Amino acid sequence: MFNVLPACRFRQRDHRRISVVIALIGVLSGFSAQAERIKDLASLAGVRSNQLIGYGLVVGLNGTGDKNQFTSQSLRNMLQQMGVTLPPGGNLRSKNIAAVSIHAELPAFAKPGQAIDVTVSSVGDAKSLRGGSLLMTPLKGADGQIYAIAQGNLVVGGLSAQGQDGSKITVNIPSAGRIPNGATVERIVPGGYARNAPLMLNLHAPDFTTANHLAEEINKTFGTGTAQALDAASIQIAAPQGDPGQRVSFTSMIENLEISPGEAPARIIVNSRTGTVVISSRVRVQPAAVTHGNLSVTISEQANVSQPNPLAGGTTAVTPQSNIAVKEEANRMFVFKPGVTLDEIVQAVNKVGAAPSDLVAILEALKSAGALRAELIVI
Repeated sequence: MFNVLPACRFRQRDHRRISVVIALIGVLSGFSAQAERIKDLASLAGVRSNQLIGYGLVVGLNGTGDKNQFTSQSLRNMLQQMGVTLPPGGNLRSKNIAAVSIHAELPAFAKPGQAIDVTVSSVGDAKSLRGGSLLMTPLKGADGQIYAIAQGNLVVGGLSAQGQDGSKITVNIPSAGRIPNGATVERIVPGGYARNAPLMLNLHAPDFTTANHLAEEINKTFGTGTAQALDAASIQIAAPQGDPGQRVSFTSMIENLEISPGEAPARIIVNSRTGTVVISSRVRVQPAAVTHGNLSVTISEQANVSQPNPLAGGTTAVTPQSNIAVKEEANRMFVFKPGVTLDEIVQAVNKVGAAPSDLVAILEALKSAGALRAELIVI
């Protein structure tokens, strides 16, 4: 590989040691994986949060509101609903009002009267929502039903200021803010947990080995036939019927059981933008000989000035001169023995002083040669 550099003070390749982020799914090979709680590996089907969204108005701004027509229309509609009669065609544009969208997340098992946080974002050209108050706004779910009502004073972490000469400074994002406990839940989201049906656990990372271990541990604790792995992600569990208290107690015992999850497949993740390389502990390399080296071509430009004698009658001339230097790096070849481990791979690559980009080239070459026993993923 030939690289052209603009000046000789820059080297083609810096022989730095590679900083490799080693992601171990369990611990290094030769040790058993640590036990983890079921609640950290899986979630109950039907127990989930729901997204809410609404549209409203923020008032009380210090001249940093909207100038759009739809904000004026929203204000007119609100005043008409409150019994204020307005002349037709009147201009209601005000810089103290901003149209906003409100979104929130309704947790599972949320009950009427409970408070949830909301996020308020400008949808117009408002410069800042700082100091504003959100008027009463209904929040709807995907089914169009109202599940919460939001209202309150905004907490805005951003700041924007502008001088008369046009200079402007902005810190963070002043056009969005939050209202802690700014919405009150008005409706219960129907869920499937309290129904007389088997529990269903869904693994966060589908894996046949983990699903089998989970079902075996539950059957070992509560008796044969209690749990059955349906596929790599789902485990069906026979739960108590009728009594909600027994069902909750049974679920609590299930999610606190500890199992040893199966190790993930051998993978190498390469981030081509940041140069980060993540290698799992199960990566193996078959016998292969590797060498990695290249040529450094450095080109520097120098200007020579030709000055004639005072009586010669000539003119001053500038002639360019290019200096080209070629250097070949003498990297040694290293050999991978059969079934080398992760540590040996990193040590071997570090011996040749490869940079992250060079490591990617080595891994791709090993994969093409059939010597790399791992899935190579470039993101």
